[in-house]
Amino acid sequence: LTSHGNTAGRQAMVEILEAGLRAADPYWNVRELVRIDGNRLVVGNRPFEPEGSPITGDEVFDLSEVGRIVVIGAGKGIQRAAKALEDVLGDRLTAGHVIDKKGNPVVLERIGVTLGGHPVPDEDCVKGCERILELTRGLRPDDLVFTCVSNGVSATLTLPVPGVTLDDVKATTRIMQIEHGAPTHHLNPVRNHLDMLKGGRISRLIQPARAIHIIAIEPGSYRQLMYENYWLHTLPDGTTYDEAIDNLQRWGAWDEVPVSVREFLLQKNPAYDTVKAEEFMRMRCRIFGVMPGPFQTAKVPAAMRKAEELGYRAYFLAHEVSAIEATHAAAYLSEMAKTAERGSGCFEPPCALFTSGEMVVTVGKEGGVGGRNQEFAVAAAQRIA
Repeated sequence: LTSHGNTAGRQAMVEILEAGLRAADPYWNVRELVRIDGNRLVVGNRPFEPEGSPITGDEVFDLSEVGRIVVIGAGKGIQRAAKALEDVLGDRLTAGHVIDKKGNPVVLERIGVTLGGHPVPDEDCVKGCERILELTRGLRPDDLVFTCVSNGVSATLTLPVPGVTLDDVKATTRIMQIEHGAPTHHLNPVRNHLDMLKGGRISRLIQPARAIHIIAIEPGSYRQLMYENYWLHTLPDGTTYDEAIDNLQRWGAWDEVPVSVREFLLQKNPAYDTVKAEEFMRMRCRIFGVMPGPFQTAKVPAAMRKAEELGYRAYFLAHEVSAIEATHAAAYLSEMAKTAERGSGCFEPPCALFTSGEMVVTVGKEGGVGGRNQEFAVAAAQRIA
């Protein structure tokens, strides 16, 4: 990246990105959360606690009184969080399994890894979930389970309910998110209710063991995590069957998704409903978010600080560039960049412009490779060029 073109600008860009990635690396943050002190396992760090948590302070476990220690999780890059636990726990770790995204290297040694499909789940996602399910069987009150989830968990953690096949879930995901361009917060109420592990069900299976839930985002508000969550699947689910049905209809997908999906959602079977806050708060667990800092994790302010160190004025434009087509966002922001370069407008050069959020890419019936950020970068580069 730095060997051609505007080498000075490219070098600055790489350093800014590296600063953001380093701040958002869950490995180092988990190492600050979980530590061994003699025969004690200490879990805690105030900046990682959700605001308003009913329990605060360190959790201290006498390792001579702890039974098995198990690590389970899913999401893109989740091995970084799991690797930290692997390194801290060493031979005290009994077993574990996580599901990462296909294409990522396997770096874990003690914890099993399955690489699954994303954004559309595949058979390997199901196999990984079955391995996780095996680890939850026979857990006792003296056992300790660490769960780790990150972005991408809604695809990688896929184990369909009876009567709905993996192909049905894949078709529903493709129709909603890829063909119709529905954002994740509109897709998830649907797939939460088509799954055996999503929506907090995995935490129900962990009982009666003690659980430490590690979420690879900022801790946020405890109340929001209890009542408004739709994608951190080790925590309670704030969505409903009715919301799932409404979202399919809103995006014009109701008549396109498989019949089995429509029939299952219309049944509204309480036996397969997701875990709600009242049930979850009776469980023996703690929650920690391992990316402390302002909204959208620590990576944005860290990257902005690096930009300023390199002589750029750092401007933060928006907290949530979300549910917006990546090409549309690129068109607007590239024009802002060109305006800044001309020395007009609100931004004085040399400067660096920052946003956060999760864009969408509506593909329709066609195929393709890449992701939201690649789509944004290519579209912006074309207009700037």
